[in-house]
Amino acid sequence: MLSAVVLLSGGLDSATTLAIARKRGFACHCLSVDYGQRHRAELDAAVRVAEALGAAEHRVLTLDLGGFGGSALTDTSIAVPVDGVKAGIPVTYVPARNTIFLSLALAYAEVRSAADVFFGANAVDYSGYPDCRPEYMRAFEAMANLATAAAVGGAKLTLHTPIIDLTKAEIIRRGAALGVDYALTVSCYQASAEGLACGRCDSCRLRREGFSAAGVPDPTRYAGVN
Repeated sequence: MLSAVVLLSGGLDSATTLAIARKRGFACHCLSVDYGQRHRAELDAAVRVAEALGAAEHRVLTLDLGGFGGSALTDTSIAVPVDGVKAGIPVTYVPARNTIFLSLALAYAEVRSAADVFFGANAVDYSGYPDCRPEYMRAFEAMANLATAAAVGGAKLTLHTPIIDLTKAEIIRRGAALGVDYALTVSCYQASAEGLACGRCDSCRLRREGFSAAGVPDPTRYAGVN
């Protein structure tokens, strides 16, 4: 069985991506990053998702991007927007986060002799992050195939972004068909320690609208709702 590295945040998109990779027959080595995010409940969710979807391995790497700040997700002095999704790049964008995460996945893949990396980036129902665009993914893959000993030796790496052009509703339908239990996932930017979602941030709004459009019951646990 071929091995692949899957970046797993614990959210809806990455859980679906893991299910897709497993369906394609890969032994999945999942990588989560504790980067100082305020929504740390997603890391607990990643553990649950990796186990439920049969990951071959799951590692959590600690890297404190909060030392730089510059994002509402890593600096508690910056408020998470709760007034609806707006045009432009929001303050929840974490500078260079996806470049850092993909670089870590690349290193992990090389150690595991894996020629495939799966990443749940989405360029349709997302918050305007520049490092979620298809052209960025193509550029990173090209760089990866110049940067490693494996590539010099002729082992081409493929960066898979299977949900990049899907709507949130399409992602949910795809995951539901693959048996993803979305009750295990956490997507909220300011989830409580128990994983309760605020229901107001961009991520919560996109998630809730996605379930509604997909015609799939929303299993999200919201704060203040019994």
